[in-house]
Amino acid sequence: MAAILNLLFSLLFCLIFTSLPGEVNGAKMVLVNKCRYTVWPGIQPSAGKEILARGGFQLLPNKFYVLNLPAGWSGRLWGRHGCHFDASGHGTCATGDCGGTLYCAGAGGAPPATLAEITLGQEQDFYDVSLVDGYNLAISMVPFKGASGQCAPAGCISDLNTMCPTGLQVRGARGGVVACKSACSAFNSPRYCCTGTFGTPQACKPTVYSKIFKTACPRAYSYAYDDPTSIATCTRANYLVTFCPHHRR
Repeated sequence: MAAILNLLFSLLFCLIFTSLPGEVNGAKMVLVNKCRYTVWPGIQPSAGKEILARGGFQLLPNKFYVLNLPAGWSGRLWGRHGCHFDASGHGTCATGDCGGTLYCAGAGGAPPATLAEITLGQEQDFYDVSLVDGYNLAISMVPFKGASGQCAPAGCISDLNTMCPTGLQVRGARGGVVACKSACSAFNSPRYCCTGTFGTPQACKPTVYSKIFKTACPRAYSYAYDDPTSIATCTRANYLVTFCPHHRR
């Protein structure tokens, strides 16, 4: 049965990918949930940019959502999990909560949360997956259809919760690790936060904690000045963002 579901899922995506036109001077972003549990994506636009999909929605396992990104849009998205909302959309999430509401409406997610970030440009797009605010679930970000340029995949497809250092662990109600803090959030030190005298690329270097993140997720930001190996560019692309890409059905 699992093999049949995988095949049907793959065929469905082939049809989607070949039929999705790019937005005029914009892009499509397809969000897919391959986690074994429901994910509630949160979306936060950059200052002055449009709020998309009311800032959040429910995404069941094996389901997808097509998001239209307007020309010049920039912002970030993340996955919330362990959420419980009432009929009015009020509630809480175990990770990534955006103020106790289903519709984040421009608000960001509470760290730790894995972030997918994108800026659509006239000449090229810039995108990345960031662990600077910590990690809660695996995310991959892959350009497709009409893409040109370097267009490398970005993401953190490893389950960092299984290897999170003790001092960074966030445990859920049942005692298991549900998220992994950044060293900045855990220790609030300029050395880990790249602030104060450590506020330049020359002064703020990788630490033992960021190296753990980078080893597990070489295509993701591990700390604030991890630009050279983490940010990707592409032209005329649509984007596939997958939650829990490491899960197999």
